[in-house]
Amino acid sequence: MFVIVLGVSGVGKTTVGEGLARQMNWPFLDADHFHPEANVQKMRQGIPLTEEDRKPWLAKLRETIGEYITNGKSGVLACSALRQSYRDVLAVNEEVKFVYLKGSYQLIEQRIRARRGHYMNPELLKSQFATLEEPHGDVIVVDVTPEPDEIVQNIRKKLAI
Repeated sequence: MFVIVLGVSGVGKTTVGEGLARQMNWPFLDADHFHPEANVQKMRQGIPLTEEDRKPWLAKLRETIGEYITNGKSGVLACSALRQSYRDVLAVNEEVKFVYLKGSYQLIEQRIRARRGHYMNPELLKSQFATLEEPHGDVIVVDVTPEPDEIVQNIRKKLAI
């Protein structure tokens, strides 16, 4: 099984994803680390990425997920995956499970403004919510109001792992 924890910036993808990976003893990957430097610089400057900017990033993520699955490995990836078309690229096969961390704009904005040392400019949150196509279908939806450990437990219950 390969789990993709998705949602807007500041929702807790990394914290929750790391917690889930640690509990399952699986590798944790952060999609932010797959961005080319040009994308990182744009985001630092508060410039939203274009679809062209995202293509090589999504291709590299898909390739990595595919390698994990081909090699019979499980893993957890924290990735915004805001549009259905992005999730379609990442859905290598039925081994890939999506977990959508859902929270209000106000809560997420508060969290983003409180964090330090991340390149995501808080001003981009509006564009993230505007871009977000709420997942439907076979996606696990988890509220981010509880503490991270409780969120991880909710995910594990819903995934039966």
